This record gives sequence, structure tokens and C-alpha cells, in this order.
Amino acid sequence: MTKITIYSAVVCPFAHRSRLALLEKSVDFDLIEIDLQNKPPGFTEISPYGKVPVIKHGEHRVWESAIINEYLEEAFPEPSLLPKEPILKAQARIWIDFANTRFVSAYSSLLRSPDSEQQKAAAVELRNHLQFIENEALAKLSGDGDYWFGNSISLVDLTYYPWFERWAALEEYRGFQIPDELTRLHRWRQAVSQRESVRAIANSKEFYLQRYARFAKVPVAVN
Repeated sequence: MTKITIYSAVVCPFAHRSRLALLEKSVDFDLIEIDLQNKPPGFTEISPYGKVPVIKHGEHRVWESAIINEYLEEAFPEPSLLPKEPILKAQARIWIDFANTRFVSAYSSLLRSPDSEQQKAAAVELRNHLQFIENEALAKLSGDGDYWFGNSISLVDLTYYPWFERWAALEEYRGFQIPDELTRLHRWRQAVSQRESVRAIANSKEFYLQRYARFAKVPVAVN
């Protein structure tokens, strides 16, 4: 079978998603690390958007992490990382879309914005998103299990987790912590963090604090 090559960057949470999917599926792959601040000549011939992740599978390329992960699900169907039932598969795609269009946006705005009012608005939005995940996802879909859809890891778990591995940056530079009362969310985060795939490529709190240190200079407006 043709080997996968993934173009990645260790600091990129989107690339993190697809590396986790490859590991969960035990797909053999070559890793090419890209310095996003000093991209190699000709990189746009591989990645039309100039971003990571991108995978090459034979003569074909796929980019955008959510699309890459669905491609991997179809190209390497076992173990499955999406529910089989149509309604649950639809729910999985809804929550992946929620991550891409709402959760990540609020997270990034809070961390990166130099404007105090934008930080405050993003903090409110992010808290609301976390509460929504607790009540509408984990409380309704997880049952007695630790993961988004119960006892089995899914692409949804892998979609969100990279931002939670980086949460120390929000705590350190924005004073933003996950509320204690979101017990299902804390349980989920702990369970995913112990996955063999996650531990295999995990980085330390200190690693992320160093990588995001430039945001320490931005005034903190979150209480």
C-alpha cells in the first residue's frame, strides 16, 4: 500500500489533528516538518494554501485538516473513527463544524487579540462554547463513556483535543481556565490526554508557553 506523507508543523493544532488520526489508525507515514516562518521554496506546489497539514498519498494531495481526517477515515476504514449510524455521523460532522467555525475562532481571538474589548468578548464567547459542549455534546452523546460518543475515540475528539493540549497558554497569558463545574469536559480532556496516540506526540506545558510567549506582551483584559 502506498505510504502517506504528512507535511506538518509541531506548533500547529490543525496538523496535530491529522497526526493523531494517522496514529489512531496505525497508518504508516513519513513526517515532514515545515517551519511556517521560513517555508521551503516550492512549498505552495505541495500546499496550495501555503499551510499545514497537507498529506500526499501516492500522486494525490489532500489539504485542510478536517477533510484530511475524513479522507483517512474512508481510505483506512479500520479502526473506524466515525459512528456508523447516519444520525450520529451527522452529529459528528456538526461538532467538527462547530469546532472549525466557532470554538477555534473564539479561542484564537482570546489568545491573539491585542484589543482588550475583543479579548473580553472572546472570553465570554469561549465560556459559552465550553458550556454548550458540556451540555449539548458530552452530557447527551457520551453516555457513561469518556469520549464524545461514549467508549470509542472519534474524529470529533481528535478535532478538539489539540487546543486543550495548548490550554496552558490561555491560562498563563489570559488568565482563562476551564470552569470547574464543567465536569464532563474535564473528564473528557483527561481521558483523551492518556491515549497512546496523544502521549506519543504530546508536548509539555513549557513547550507551548515558549511558543506562545509573544502573546504575554499583550495586555490581559480577562477576569
